[in-house]
Amino acid sequence: MRKMLSLLVCIVPAFLYAQLQEPPFNPKKVVPYVPTSPETVAAMLKLAGVQKNDLVIDLGCGDGRIVITAAKDYGAHGIGVDIDPERIKEANENARKEGIADLVEFRQGDLFNADIRKATVVTLYLLPSVNMKLRPKLWRELKPGTRVVSHTFDMEDWKPEKVESVGGSEIFLWVVKPL
Repeated sequence: MRKMLSLLVCIVPAFLYAQLQEPPFNPKKVVPYVPTSPETVAAMLKLAGVQKNDLVIDLGCGDGRIVITAAKDYGAHGIGVDIDPERIKEANENARKEGIADLVEFRQGDLFNADIRKATVVTLYLLPSVNMKLRPKLWRELKPGTRVVSHTFDMEDWKPEKVESVGGSEIFLWVVKPL
């Protein structure tokens, strides 16, 4: 018993020290970066009915491909938000290469703190739990008529206007209604 107690006295502080050395909550691990295929990007923008006068905001924009495609194919303005500075750097470089850097902007930040009030289209490729956590913000901040398109994941009891299959997955469209 004494040996066990002695062992615990040594192990417990070491374990606690190791726990303190773990980095704090890492938002990048909550929603891993998984690029959306070009086919799905095109389908999402088509489903949303993107036009030149739209402001497309992509929450969790990764390399910027959705807002870049909206700008390139439709002439729309776009804002991408991502927590990862490497993705923002990559998105800015991609926009420059495509010659549409004047139509898009990429912001490093937490999608829950992003200013989305001027969006006419919001695009998402987030996990279901994140979609549900984000849903009150969408309802509170988006104007009626704003289109929300999600790749793969729905928003439980918020019934979509349309659902389409593309590339083996589904995309969902909601239109924000007046409160």
